[in-house]
Amino acid sequence: MSESRTDSLIAAFCGPVRCTPETGASPGLTLRGASADDPAEHLILSFIGAGGAQLPATLDAPSVVAADAHCYRIESGPRHWLIQARALHLHRDVRAAFLQAVPPRRAPLGKRLFWRTVLSLARRRTGLRLLTALRGR
Repeated sequence: MSESRTDSLIAAFCGPVRCTPETGASPGLTLRGASADDPAEHLILSFIGAGGAQLPATLDAPSVVAADAHCYRIESGPRHWLIQARALHLHRDVRAAFLQAVPPRRAPLGKRLFWRTVLSLARRRTGLRLLTALRGR
């Protein structure tokens, strides 16, 4: 890649990437796939008000470059497409990094015992009647 394209690189994917055209009041195009920087990270790139070339349903390791104001170039292997869009939204799924940094908290013992009791009562007909009667109060 030339240096001017490297400066305007918006996103680089690795592996297969799904292309989903969107219709309606604001037509668009969405690319979903793994990031080239970190394959565990999932990228969602949405072109808002997109117009231009029709893309196949999947692309192999595409990259998206800003060609001009509101004009973007999608490159996948030897092929490329120019897309005109009013806006561009890039979303990174950081769920794995977040859960690694902040592990889920275990429920308190009292709450676990309460729900274990309620669920075991609900399994039996008499227990279900008791729960219904208690709820009615």
